[in-house]
Amino acid sequence: MAENKNYRATVGVSEFYYATLDETEVNADSEIERVKFLQNITVEMPQEIVRAYGDNVTAEMGVSSGNTNVSGAFHKLPSEDKRVLFGLESTADGLDAYGGEDDPPYVACVFAKTRNDGSKEWVGLPKGKFMRSNIAGQTKEDGLEFQNDEISAEFMDREVTGFANPKSVVTGSDNKGETVKRDALFQAIFGKPYPGAPEGV
Repeated sequence: MAENKNYRATVGVSEFYYATLDETEVNADSEIERVKFLQNITVEMPQEIVRAYGDNVTAEMGVSSGNTNVSGAFHKLPSEDKRVLFGLESTADGLDAYGGEDDPPYVACVFAKTRNDGSKEWVGLPKGKFMRSNIAGQTKEDGLEFQNDEISAEFMDREVTGFANPKSVVTGSDNKGETVKRDALFQAIFGKPYPGAPEGV
């Protein structure tokens, strides 16, 4: 077991990226898009213990896993990203519309949880779909209060290079100044290098 365990807690989130997937689950034509100003994000991976009984005692236990749900908020989710993530139809005049036949694409996502010492924990979500968010507004009062854009999505298992079984969440941590786990995660999730990384990384 490693002697130098990292006990530093994360203090923030940043660097949210996504890319659409095709039937092969890696879309060569899709660019990795960055959405700035991620405020918060939660990845829920529910599990429960299922017990089998016999002779008035527990004979066996198993683990039942639920859906992987993602929720969070951005300072502002740009219209260009809403069109992609929510599968919106747009007109040549620049109008976006929501409807009953909206079918958002499968996407893969990556974001970073940051630590106070500059190190990062990277989280990859291999395959999922975002659901359209509510449209809300509020009157301006005496003080200035910024409103944010909330997001929600569900993710599923997908085959990820290096793992024997399909996965719905992949993580890796880098010390300050290191990018080894980040680069490996981008290749595993997107099949492409981290944007701006030198060729061959």
